[in-house]
Amino acid sequence: MDRELIEQYANGGDKLSLAIRGLTREDLLTVPAPDAGVGRWSIQEMVIHLCDCELVHADRMKRVIAEENPPLLAFDENKWAASLHYTDQDAADAVQLTTLLRKQLATALRKLPDAAFARAGTHSESGRKTLEDLLRGAVAHLEHHLKFIHNKRAKMGKEMW
Repeated sequence: MDRELIEQYANGGDKLSLAIRGLTREDLLTVPAPDAGVGRWSIQEMVIHLCDCELVHADRMKRVIAEENPPLLAFDENKWAASLHYTDQDAADAVQLTTLLRKQLATALRKLPDAAFARAGTHSESGRKTLEDLLRGAVAHLEHHLKFIHNKRAKMGKEMW
């Protein structure tokens, strides 16, 4: 188990915070043109989606740490986005929650022996997932969406310097 992965996870909230720094509410809510090649969600929707996913990822990891072969439920991100009023939520609050959640869970992850990262649960769609798989997935998921956020910013002429 590469322990640097835990630090990447722990620092993800700070990266998300930097990715939206300086954007106005209007910027956050701007929906890209369908042909822009940067996805169909606004940055606001992506930030709230990321926060929701952090809650799910943390729950899954905690279950795998504490329980024997727990069930890990899938969810429909589009239904969540449509039903949970993503455009009405506060992006800054979502970033803060993401940051705190990751830092809090990273404290527990750092205390685990390497063998604990081989513990697993069963995902309802993709089968067996180890703690290491879940941690890698959480890190990769954020990185994937950060690229879209930066591309959306660039399309708006609001690149980060």
